[in-house]
Amino acid sequence: MSLYRNFLSVGGLTLLSRIAGFVRDALMAAVLGTGPAADAFVAAFRFPNLFRRLFAEGAFNTAFVPMFSGALEQRGREEARAFAARIMAWLVTVLVLVTILAELFMPWVLVPFVPGFVGDAEKYELTVLLTRILFPYLAFMSLMAAYAAILNSLGRFFAAAFAPVILNIATIAALVPLFLLAVEDLAAAAVWVAIATIIGGLAQLATVWLALRRTGMVPHLALPRLDPEVRRFWLLAVPAVMTGGITQINIFIGTIIASSADSAMSYLYYADRLYQLPLGIIGIAIGTVLLPELARHLAAGREGEARSTQAQSLLVSMLLSMPAATALAALAVPIVRVLFERGAFGAVSTLETANALVAFAIGLPAFVLIRVLQPGYFARQDTRTPTVFAALSAMINIGLSLALFPAFQHVGIAAATSASAWANTVLLAVFLARRGHFVLTAGEWMRHAGILLISLFMAGALVVLGWRAEDIFASGAPLLRQVAALGLLVLFGLAVYFTLVHITRVQPLGLLLRRLRRGA
Repeated sequence: MSLYRNFLSVGGLTLLSRIAGFVRDALMAAVLGTGPAADAFVAAFRFPNLFRRLFAEGAFNTAFVPMFSGALEQRGREEARAFAARIMAWLVTVLVLVTILAELFMPWVLVPFVPGFVGDAEKYELTVLLTRILFPYLAFMSLMAAYAAILNSLGRFFAAAFAPVILNIATIAALVPLFLLAVEDLAAAAVWVAIATIIGGLAQLATVWLALRRTGMVPHLALPRLDPEVRRFWLLAVPAVMTGGITQINIFIGTIIASSADSAMSYLYYADRLYQLPLGIIGIAIGTVLLPELARHLAAGREGEARSTQAQSLLVSMLLSMPAATALAALAVPIVRVLFERGAFGAVSTLETANALVAFAIGLPAFVLIRVLQPGYFARQDTRTPTVFAALSAMINIGLSLALFPAFQHVGIAAATSASAWANTVLLAVFLARRGHFVLTAGEWMRHAGILLISLFMAGALVVLGWRAEDIFASGAPLLRQVAALGLLVLFGLAVYFTLVHITRVQPLGLLLRRLRRGA
């Protein structure tokens, strides 16, 4: 299966997951709103989610996939499975210890992560309770990420990409009765949603384990022990803890700062969920497919194929992320209003969330580019260089967040996150080019410039049409009219963008379709 088809497969399933996630978030906005219970749930869920992104999807994938792919390419399936078993033994041990310690010391562990909650005893106690319920989610998702890494290295992407849909379905099932019954005890509602999240996480793990079992590559668990390969893995994994999850680190830093302002955390959460749709479909899908592909080419000494694969990934990512970013910024208020404004989520929440969404949208192409550029280092088993860049990015994010928050509140935090992502992107690109691993040709630069100009033109047209439809998108206007109008604007934007992309020869659509048909 080609890179394009793998990308479409993972991206399509990610789209399905994100659509279900929007239904979940719309229900959660209606049930919990943007008040103390919503802030507590967002903080509680982000805490284990951060560690999952760092230690599982970040460190594990970036260190494990190149080594596993190399073992698979050079030594065969049984040797690769034995290597996976040795690494999994350490992962399970670490997860058990971290979970036990976190559950025991949660009231003290959370203090530096939500300092703004400490002065509100009721809000802080609810956050501690919800985090204790949700923390085992870290173990479930970390194991799922490990099994998914093996599946991805084998070229099987379906189960891991589909698993998040199960989590969203479980959460939706918990939220629907709360919404229909108009539950007033929001703290109890948050607890109910947290329990459903844990059930969904366990179901995700079971889905991926069953898929791996069918391949005959499930690692046999044993007591952890050190050997040269395991030591090499940890040397790669430790710096990758920060590198692989830099976007989540930056968002979490913003969460800590935002905890001192009422509702700021909730505004950031809902805005984050919206820009995560294109990021998930494009950036995460590309990164998931690209890393094992690059690792296989480099392990076999195919430098030319590796360069071509990364160039294709960059083109596809910019072809899709740039118009998504400009459209999110141009239609921020209508999008937030249509998706979230009902129940406890009012007009003020819509405007504040939309402002944060615009700031996040500016950084969306950078978030995607990080996913495309980092595999160029990871596939060569270099995690140190991107770690240094990630640390610099985090420092920029902290400095800008602290500087902008007093004047701009949550919008300043979103802007700082975007600025730090662009700084990370520039560093990754420049050093890949200096090492001769990946440099754009003049023709490729022209294509990317064309994508930017066409995206800006499309966004300008959407802004004008949005102004003309201001009455339709006014707060309290009929929802069906708003949905229909937003759908028409989206279709118009897509038509304008892809027509111009085709006729300017930036990316002839016929060429793209031919690549998909022939699987090249």
